[in-house]
Amino acid sequence: MVEVVVPPLDGTTKLGERAYNDNCASCHGVNAAGQQGVAPPLVHKIYEPGHHADGSFFLAVKQGVRAHHWQFGNMPPVEGLTQQEVERIVAYVRLVQRANGIQ
Repeated sequence: MVEVVVPPLDGTTKLGERAYNDNCASCHGVNAAGQQGVAPPLVHKIYEPGHHADGSFFLAVKQGVRAHHWQFGNMPPVEGLTQQEVERIVAYVRLVQRANGIQ
């Protein structure tokens, strides 16, 4: 849905990318670019830290999300992720966001 520039990744963000690809990309798309008719891009100003703090990602994984910004429907909880895996996913998403001008 959006074009995404992926910056160089370090150890933590590489692990985050792997966890993202295994658990999030099937809906939110490769590099968090979204998928038309499936799920929104996470590389979008709506998800900037000042509007959706890191904690919102943790809650989304744990509890799911009721649709409120987009017309994709509700997001179900994501089973089987550890706290550390979610931290790595958030680090990866935030790095990609910053590389695309989302501060």
